[in-house]
Amino acid sequence: MTELSTERLLLRGWTDADKEPFAALNADPAVMEHFPATMAPEDSYAMVDRMTRQMDEWGFGLWAAEVRETGRFIGFIGLSRPSFDAHFMPAVEIGWRLSKDAWGNGYATEGARAALAHGFGSAGLDEIVSFTATTNLPSQRVMQRIGMTHDEPGDFDHPRLPDGHRLQRHVLYRIGRP
Repeated sequence: MTELSTERLLLRGWTDADKEPFAALNADPAVMEHFPATMAPEDSYAMVDRMTRQMDEWGFGLWAAEVRETGRFIGFIGLSRPSFDAHFMPAVEIGWRLSKDAWGNGYATEGARAALAHGFGSAGLDEIVSFTATTNLPSQRVMQRIGMTHDEPGDFDHPRLPDGHRLQRHVLYRIGRP
């Protein structure tokens, strides 16, 4: 399993010890503000299992993010292959979800830069996308800080959200191999 290391973070495979703090993160309404709903613990556990299988299959994925100095689990950062139908698919997406107490430290940007380097390096990707609800300005700022460009004509209504849902409209960002 590939691990990525930055000055302050270790992006690593998932362990059973990550499941409870990940479930707590996904149950936090502040963390899940730009998602349709919080997640039940069993759904979070299933997501960890799915992310682990995908990392084994693809050689990249949504790594568990840990602060190197303390060993504290703070969420995930990494690459995934979204499975819904949209005009820009198939694609590899970069994304992150961090616990509220980890916000404002630059961890998402730092980890995302490492994930991009892996994606364009040993994973051999030519393009990576990112998308989020139009309301998620903090994630859009991370996208901009890591060098992504807003593809405004590519903005879309997320097909898994019902018409009129407050999060339906999404922005699309892209970055190509340097």
